[in-house]
Amino acid sequence: MYIIDSPSHDAYFNIAAEEYLLSRFPKEDLFLLYVNAPSIIVGKFQNTLAEINLQYVQEKNIKVVRRMSGGGTVYHDLGNLNFSFHTLLGEYDFMDFSAFTKPVLTLLNNLGVPAVLKGRNDLLVDDKKFSGNAKLARQGKMIQHGTILLHSEMEVLSQALTVNPLKFVDKATKSTRSRVTNLSEYLPEPLSTEAFKKLLTEEIIHNNPAAERYELTPEDITGIKKLAAEKYETWDWNFGFSPNYNFKKGIKVPAGFIEVHLDVEKGTIKQAKIFGDFFAENPIEDLETQLIGVKHESSQINKVLSAVDITQYFGKVEVEEILEAFL
Repeated sequence: MYIIDSPSHDAYFNIAAEEYLLSRFPKEDLFLLYVNAPSIIVGKFQNTLAEINLQYVQEKNIKVVRRMSGGGTVYHDLGNLNFSFHTLLGEYDFMDFSAFTKPVLTLLNNLGVPAVLKGRNDLLVDDKKFSGNAKLARQGKMIQHGTILLHSEMEVLSQALTVNPLKFVDKATKSTRSRVTNLSEYLPEPLSTEAFKKLLTEEIIHNNPAAERYELTPEDITGIKKLAAEKYETWDWNFGFSPNYNFKKGIKVPAGFIEVHLDVEKGTIKQAKIFGDFFAENPIEDLETQLIGVKHESSQINKVLSAVDITQYFGKVEVEEILEAFL
């Protein structure tokens, strides 16, 4: 087994690293550790916009990244440690999460924390979740990865993952919102993320005496950055990959009430209807037509709204006010 400690706090880089390492080490067992700066990691099959508070995320410059595995949405920051096991497919039961969460539980139990694996894939203490885990099978290997909340900013986590449930209706898998907690509330003494990482690494080495540390080479880093730029930093992957959904949102502005309905397929608006009690000098249908084929994304919709005299459709109103109804 190779133990790899990522040198980066960039979520794009670290999520890309998981895929890159599949090809880099097609047969070897790996244990990867990484810590991300504030970011939201969504499951492969989720509708990103239905999982996040977009306005808050944009204001806080929180990165949003879709990972390769299924499961729910999680929040990462510097108070959260992420671990990832890579093994040959078939060596372990794919649906059994216990084998690779056991080192985490053993370490915590030895520290006096009564942590347990409960349900399908969650680690809990006092029935509060501090770790979610996910899996995928690809290229003959299996990856199981998880989070460990140590001293994350819970207020940011709560705000970043809060969405108006009336805004979206879709068939994508919604994340299960669980009561979550930081392990810092249960540890006998304060532990930094780095200190906990060191302890977990020691636990892995204790269970795998032949394990070797591997440092990413300049070639590895170049390869990971290339994959990140081509895939994990793109709107098409992080948002456009989302399943089809119907968007609905209403806002109140001085010009009146405005309600937007959008049918979105793979991130692109296929149909738009705008309702309300505003007064339109020009047919609102003209604006609706111009929205068809546009990405359901702030900058693209802003271009459409800015290219017309918006007051001809909604009366005395600013583009920024109307834009809010589309996001």
